[in-house]
Amino acid sequence: MDSFATPAPSRAMTDGDDQAFLAEVRAFLGVALTPDLRRAGAQTLGVHSEIEACRTWHRRLYVQGWIAPAWPEAFGGPGWSARQRFLFDRECALNDAPVLFATGLRSIGPLLIEMGTAEQRARYITPMLSGEDLWCQGFSEPGAGSDLAAISTRAVRDGDDYVLRGTKIWTTGAHLANRMFAIVRTADGARRQEGLTFLLIDLPSPGLTITPIPGLAGEHEFNQEFFDDVRVPVANRIGAEGEGWAVAKRLMQLARSNNTPAALVRRVFRRTQIAVAEAGATLEPAVRRRLAGLEIELEAFEQMELAALPAGRPRANDDLRPSMLKLTGSELHQKVAELAMEVAGPYAAASLEALGRIDPALDAGARAMGKHLAVRAATIYSGASETQRNVMARALLA
Repeated sequence: MDSFATPAPSRAMTDGDDQAFLAEVRAFLGVALTPDLRRAGAQTLGVHSEIEACRTWHRRLYVQGWIAPAWPEAFGGPGWSARQRFLFDRECALNDAPVLFATGLRSIGPLLIEMGTAEQRARYITPMLSGEDLWCQGFSEPGAGSDLAAISTRAVRDGDDYVLRGTKIWTTGAHLANRMFAIVRTADGARRQEGLTFLLIDLPSPGLTITPIPGLAGEHEFNQEFFDDVRVPVANRIGAEGEGWAVAKRLMQLARSNNTPAALVRRVFRRTQIAVAEAGATLEPAVRRRLAGLEIELEAFEQMELAALPAGRPRANDDLRPSMLKLTGSELHQKVAELAMEVAGPYAAASLEALGRIDPALDAGARAMGKHLAVRAATIYSGASETQRNVMARALLA
């Protein structure tokens, strides 16, 4: 248990109580966000901060009762409105809170609440909230990225278990997680979407090998997993056998709706603002105009986010809004990171391995380049931008 004292959480505020709610959030952040945690948040390049900072911040939010802002109160949520969730995320971004390793909280947790059995919720929900369990997503394969219907990892029923053979790739955080959710093929159907099954897998499991895939900036986030007769209990299946496509589609709606939230883009924009201010008169006016244009886009995206999910989670039959949020957020994220890299100029060529051993300008430049490289994948994972546009077109033309 952490030894610091925090203000006791009060009742959930209504939308009209913004100032009182913000005062409570800022009081908590002022105590709970220590300098080392702020440093870890500010230096984040990939999809989550340094893992020990993630764990510490996760525990503090859990103790406060704020670890799952979008969850129903009955399952551990704080009972906040959509606006309060937005304001909380924005304050965390403005104060450089660590970016959580939150695949479980953002996607499989809400899915279990909606579609899991009582036994599955009893087993998985509390460890997910406390941070004891960290989850990764086993969807993509070497021949199946945005086209998930092409997956070939096989699961054969053997009594009370499925036996898995195949491989998954681009799995963020598999080397840190102790749980995985995955879709596997249990049968061949007339359509490729048929015969898929959604499973919950313990990591590590006998027969499962995890190998790292280094990123462009040298970071280790991605992995490939090889399944060699890995046994998974049938009790770990969500939904019926062969109906994994519908389960996975629902999970992707949940994930895309918070894949690249405005608060995440706000973090990068804030660092870009600082870089532009420090460069001063050395920058051409066109750079400041680009920054102003991106700020307008970011504020518009924030309003879109507030309007798109007024009730919290996307509705099961709503493909448009989750894809719209994911597409807009990920592309804006890239544009802001690209501008920061350009502002760094030749300093962006510095190696991340030399951080702290040269001058601060080189450090900032190396981090700007690292962030630019890290977010290149943002318009690919959770469905490429082209996939999102197709989903949106079908929803609008239907």
